[in-house]
Amino acid sequence: MKDNTNKPIAIWLYCGALAVIIQIILGGITRLTGSGLSITEWQPLLGSLPPMNNTAWQTSFDKYKEIAQFKVVNAHFTLDNYKAIFFWEWFHRNWARFIGLIFIIPFLIFSIQRKINGKLLLQLTILFLLGLLQAVIGWIMVKSGLNNTMTAVNEVKLAIHFITAIILLCYMLWIAFQLSIRTATHHFSGKLKTSCLISLGLILLQLVFGALMAGSKAALAAPTWPDMNGFIIPSPLSYLLWIQLIHRTLAYLIIIAVFITYKRTTVWKKDHRLVRIRILPLILVLFQVILGIMTLLNILNTNYRYYALFHQGMGIALLIVILLFTYSSGKRDDRLIIT
Repeated sequence: MKDNTNKPIAIWLYCGALAVIIQIILGGITRLTGSGLSITEWQPLLGSLPPMNNTAWQTSFDKYKEIAQFKVVNAHFTLDNYKAIFFWEWFHRNWARFIGLIFIIPFLIFSIQRKINGKLLLQLTILFLLGLLQAVIGWIMVKSGLNNTMTAVNEVKLAIHFITAIILLCYMLWIAFQLSIRTATHHFSGKLKTSCLISLGLILLQLVFGALMAGSKAALAAPTWPDMNGFIIPSPLSYLLWIQLIHRTLAYLIIIAVFITYKRTTVWKKDHRLVRIRILPLILVLFQVILGIMTLLNILNTNYRYYALFHQGMGIALLIVILLFTYSSGKRDDRLIIT
């Protein structure tokens, strides 16, 4: 059984995970509104405040006018238009600062109270370093679009930024699981563990290609389904078509893997707590596929942004549930019981 003294730390980490999820969603909004390049400087401390007067706003806008995104895409922008996209990038960066405070302040309090032992201290240090790494990668990504040639950030750097956020989220949740889930006897299934790990790996890979799809706008290369511009596999396969083909193929593999995982949780029917959640992956993967198809078919319409945002959110929800399944099936004599 887990020590109940760990409950406040677990709650802290779950709140932190929620904040990271919100940050990922804000990142999606920032990308979909084309706001990511609106702030052309990185000021970790001083940048927490927006321009405070008209002169400061005009100076910020003039710096934005120097990059290709303004010259090629947004040359029609007025100062008010600029303020609208500035808001989302500013909010995204400030939420990152807020996450830092969520981590640092409770960490200091728990440290003073001597509630963080050696192993947990190491885990939290790694977590903190992952957060710093994520911030640095975020600026490298933004900087890739601040020039006279790029109208958006580099899609590979976008994918790296996104997947490091996902890794940060998963690691934070894993620590929280360790602190809040106790063990009890049930029938262990090695096959269930294997299918959970395969599902988890496929979903992580799919999220990478989802970011590549978004960053490269690969959906525009074949906005049809179930075919790709009238073909099962179009030829010749361009870079964008390759990305979309892999993204689609991974979706079909995930459906199969999640279904197999569901079938292998039959043993959980013996526990009324577990039987309530075993159907969740099937429901989530179904909605995820539907949202993905709707995003693709509406890519030429402005309302595709709503589908895309919900598609991203549903993917994260599916990842979290499969991560929980992976943890609960990770050892013999484990069972999912929240203390």
